[in-house]
Parts: sequence; structure tokens; C-alpha cells
Amino acid sequence: MIDAERLLSWYHMMVLIRRTEKAAQDLFLAGLVKGTTHLAAGQEAVAVGASAALRDDDYLFATYRGHHHAIARGATPEACLAELMSKASGLCAGKGGSMHLTHAARNMLGSYAIVGAHLPIAAGAAWSAGLRGTDQVAVACFGDGATNIGAFHEALNLAAVWRLPVIFLCENNLYMEYTPIASVTAVEHPAADRAAAYNLPGHVIDGNDVEVVYEAMSEAVARARDGAGPTILEALTYRHYGHSRTDPAKYRPQQEVQEWLARDPLLVTQSRLLALGVPKESLKEMQEQADKVVEAAVTAAKAAPEPELESAFTDVWADGGASWRT
Repeated sequence: MIDAERLLSWYHMMVLIRRTEKAAQDLFLAGLVKGTTHLAAGQEAVAVGASAALRDDDYLFATYRGHHHAIARGATPEACLAELMSKASGLCAGKGGSMHLTHAARNMLGSYAIVGAHLPIAAGAAWSAGLRGTDQVAVACFGDGATNIGAFHEALNLAAVWRLPVIFLCENNLYMEYTPIASVTAVEHPAADRAAAYNLPGHVIDGNDVEVVYEAMSEAVARARDGAGPTILEALTYRHYGHSRTDPAKYRPQQEVQEWLARDPLLVTQSRLLALGVPKESLKEMQEQADKVVEAAVTAAKAAPEPELESAFTDVWADGGASWRT
């Protein structure tokens, strides 16, 4: 069982992510966010639990709904919000925006706008770890819709054949954009039920319980480090907003929405902390602290300078020399 102190730190991170997501939505509605946004409010436990099971040098790849993973891997709310606002102080110096958040210093190697495209890349990162003789692992986080993309099956097959140290973590929020995943998929669990076809372990877990995610990820990571190969985890969760900025999500049954809101990962964690003897006042103080951090982040991001025009021509190409081309 996770002790109260550690669980409290995870709760703080989830609250910080939730507040940052709300700020991103407010900034968009105010016309200050460039491009589109895909919020992950409701899916915080997946990112926080998964990241807690990783080392700093492990690799993580996310989808365009990746704000929660960037912050869980150490990116600050200010850097993320500034990036959404295309500011020079942004996480990617204003070049990536919401759909391409990257925190390379902590090996969070990108958020990918093309559905499923990063799964083979994660397999490649895992292959590179083996080639270099390290015990790093790679994690590919993806939505349920990616399980019906060819790259999903190609990545799983190659990872299984080569026994790569990679974990495929599906954040199944039940909808691929506006379409229920169950209506277009032949199996009940689109990720985990496909594992047997590649002779891989596949597990369905509660993606709204940060402890469950952490424990499942820890087991999968240990297995990968020991050379036993990939694992497929399917975390059942639910997004609180629509697919993207213009989606009111009215296609979702109201009863379903209410049932999932009652299982909000923050509420689940709050309940467990209270049961462990953490006072309500401590939780309230932590929420207020997160509010102050995000308020300061919004102020700083708004005041940050725009990128210099010349910066458009920097960091756009890497050439490792002839050794890369042979």
C-alpha cells in the first residue's frame, strides 16, 4: 500500500494538472491560445501514476492530448501555458503549441498529432536502449482510437519479436473523437484484448486510480528492464471535456457522464487520503497552493515576450554526420 506522504504528492500533481487544464481552457476562450487544444482533465491519474513508476532517463511518448504527461514528467504550468500561447518562454519556445509539448530534459520526447504515429517511435527508442546496453524503458501513451491504426499493430508485432523494453499504455476514454470505440471495434477491450495475438501480456486497469496505475506500470517496467519484453496496459478513464476546443460532447449519455464524474481521479484519491488520516484542511491547503501556482503561471505567460522571428530557423534540423547515413 502506498503511504500517505507519497499519495499526497501524487494528489498535488493531479490537482496542479487539473488547474492548469482549466487555465488552458479559460485562456483559449479569451482568444489567447493559438491553435487547438485537447484537454486531459479526468485522465490525470494515468499520467501521474505512470510517471511515478519511471526513472528520469526512461522515455515517454504522448498524444496530442498530452498536457498531463508533460507536467507529470516535470514541465511547469508556466512553461506549458506559455507554449500554448506561442511565447518565447514556452516549453518548446513557442514552436510546438498544445499538440506538440515536449520535455526533452526528462525524456518526454514529444506529443504527436498523428494518431498512432509515435508507437513505432517508442519501439525505436526501446531498441536504441538495447543497442546502447542501457536498461532504460520506453512508454507509448495513446488513446483507444489508435488501436485500430496500422501503426499500433506494427509496433506491437516488432516489439514482441525483438522483446523490446517498451510499455504500450492505452488511455481508453471510451471515445475516438466523437465515436464510441465499442461501436467500431470487434473486441471489448481494444488494446488489452489484442495482446494475445502478439503473445504479450495485456491488462485492463482502473485508470482513475493512481495507485492502480502505478502498481501496474511498476510491474510492467520491471518486466521490461529484466529483458522479458513489452506489456500492454489498458487504463479505463474518461475525459471531462469534449474531444477538442469546439466539442460540447453532447453525444455522450448524461448518465454515463455523471457516473464517470463520480469516479473523478481527484475524488478517488481524496477519499483514500482521508481514510489514511490526512486532514481535510491539508487537502484544501494543497488545492489553494496549486491555484496560486497556476495563477502566477498565467500572469507570467501573458507577460512573456513573443519569439524572435529568427528563432523560426533554429532547432529545425539535426544532422548527426555521416555515421547517421550509413
